[in-house]
Amino acid sequence: MAQAEAGASIDLDAAYCRGLLPRRDPLGHKFSFGTIVCVAGSLDYAGAALMTALAAARGGAGLVTIAVPDSLRPIFAGRLPESILLGLPETAPEIVDPGGALEEIRARRPSALVIGPGLKETEDYRQLIGLLLGHVDTPAVVDAGAINLLAGSGEWWTRSTAPLVLTPHAGEFERLTGRQVGSSDRERADRAGQAARQFGAIVILKGARTVIANPDGRVAVSSFANPALATAGSGDVLAGLIGALIAQGAKPFDAACLGVYLHGRAGERLSFRYGDAGILATELPAEAALARHELAAHSA
Repeated sequence: MAQAEAGASIDLDAAYCRGLLPRRDPLGHKFSFGTIVCVAGSLDYAGAALMTALAAARGGAGLVTIAVPDSLRPIFAGRLPESILLGLPETAPEIVDPGGALEEIRARRPSALVIGPGLKETEDYRQLIGLLLGHVDTPAVVDAGAINLLAGSGEWWTRSTAPLVLTPHAGEFERLTGRQVGSSDRERADRAGQAARQFGAIVILKGARTVIANPDGRVAVSSFANPALATAGSGDVLAGLIGALIAQGAKPFDAACLGVYLHGRAGERLSFRYGDAGILATELPAEAALARHELAAHSA
């Protein structure tokens, strides 16, 4: 497996990412390839949870669960037949009981969590996120609504025990850190590195030439700058892909690097057909699976 020294700058190319691919045991079964729980979605953003779960399945996870407030289960039922639905206990419709939800999620014994895509930004979810990060040591990808909730939660990182991958776009990054991302690639890399060290978490600063920063100083920069990926749901897909790779045993930084590469390569493959506009986020998971196959085939 590819390795880079602490403090190193990494070119996120195919040669590097090929060495990050998790091994697939030909005698394995679904539990061999990890279980992932996606705490995601709401009445207004059901699609975000479904795209995250679809990406997790296409990303190779053996078992994918979507965790939503129990009253929303009928909305999600049957929409992604490959996934399991977990109805979280509520105190009122769409208002989760944080303690009860924590126990339901822990009982699934996930290999990885994805928290935040399409999540309702309410106090009950703020409390649930705090409980998950403070009482569960499962690696977690934190995205979208969960990032916005953390931004208003004081020094949340001092109370977190879980290995985290934070996936903010520029606006979410500014809310989370109180700092602008900067206009140049160097500034973006510096800001992401500072945030990674402050939070003790991997930070993926999304955008053209996405930056992945590790607390130990390693920084990887994607070569992809594809405007066709600037579409709703693209980030949900990325979160699901990274969560799936962690669930399969990849170290969080390796999963972040490989997920960003596969996501970018999937967009590139689609752009060969559609150009620089018109890609749907729901098309990305299947192309990411083909990009992974392409990467693995060249290592044979």
